[in-house]
Amino acid sequence: MSVLRHRILVIDDEPQIHRFLGPALDAAGYEALRADSGQEGLRGIALWSPDAVVLDLGLPDMDGKEVLEKARAFYEGPILILSARDREVEKIEALDRGANDYVEKPFGVGELLARLRVALRQSMGPKRPAGPLSLGDVVIDLDRRLVTKGHAAVKLSPKEFELLSRLALSQGKVLTHKELLVSVWGAAHAEDTQYLRVFVGQLRQKLEDDPGRPALILTEPGVGYRLVD
Repeated sequence: MSVLRHRILVIDDEPQIHRFLGPALDAAGYEALRADSGQEGLRGIALWSPDAVVLDLGLPDMDGKEVLEKARAFYEGPILILSARDREVEKIEALDRGANDYVEKPFGVGELLARLRVALRQSMGPKRPAGPLSLGDVVIDLDRRLVTKGHAAVKLSPKEFELLSRLALSQGKVLTHKELLVSVWGAAHAEDTQYLRVFVGQLRQKLEDDPGRPALILTEPGVGYRLVD
C-alpha cells in the first residue's frame, strides 16, 4: 500500500533550484510540484491544493509578495518564502502579509526541510496545545496561566504572560515585532520595538538558563521572535 506523501509546491523561476530542491524533497518523503512563475504558481495552488508552498520573491511576471497576497485570499496552508533578498524590510513585509517563514538564498537544504516540518506541524496540529507545553525544564500551562521552571513556579506579570502565550500559540512560527506589539499592547504600540525588547529580555531572565545566549525565545534579527519548537 502506497503512503500518502505531503505535496510541496515550489514556485521559482530558477531551473537549478528545482533540480536541487526536487530530489531533496523527494528523498525527504515529499512529493515535489513545480511552478516557474507567479501566475503558474497561483494556478498550481488552486489546482493541486498543496500541503505547503515554497515561494521565491523574484519571479519573472510578478513580485512574490503579490503572489503571497493573492494566494492568502484562498489558501490557508503554510507558505515559506525563499529569496536572495536579504533586506530586513522584505522579510518583515512578507511575514506581515501571511508568510509562515523566510529562508534566504543560498540556503542549506537541512535548514529548509526543518523549517518546512515546523510549518507543516503548525498547519496540521491544534491551534492551542491540548495540555501544558514542555520546553526543556520550562512548562507553560496556558489554561491555568501557570509557568514553571525546574518544577518551581515562575512569577510573570500579566503582559509577560500574554507575550509568552502569544509566542507559545504560534508553535515555532516567527512573529514580527509588529504582530507581537499589536496583539499584546494594541495598535497604538505597533512601532514600540524597544518596549518589546525590554519584555523579551525580562522573560529571558526568568526562563532561560543563560539569558545572554537564549535557547528558548529566539531572535530573528530585525524581524521578530519565535519560541523554539
